[in-house]
Amino acid sequence: MFKLLFTEQADADLVELENKPNLSKRLKAVRKALGYLESNPRHPGLNTHKYTALSGPDGQEIFEAYAENNTPAAYRIFWLYGPSKHEIIIIAITPHP
Repeated sequence: MFKLLFTEQADADLVELENKPNLSKRLKAVRKALGYLESNPRHPGLNTHKYTALSGPDGQEIFEAYAENNTPAAYRIFWLYGPSKHEIIIIAITPHP
């Protein structure tokens, strides 16, 4: 199991989803994806892959996980490992452009 830590941005992204009733379906998908990240960041449903356009503050690899797929503006979760073993930092939760 991994402990999920949220940046201020990721926390604000999640609060925004929670405060918009019209996005309840997307919030459910994001929560499900976060549950998968907690138990297995390589869960096939997440389609996790490296996001090469960015790197972490200390050069860490950043990963992208799918909360939704085949949906216009599908939500993605950007994250990295650390700072300690069995911890994941959620950087952002955002719709795919």
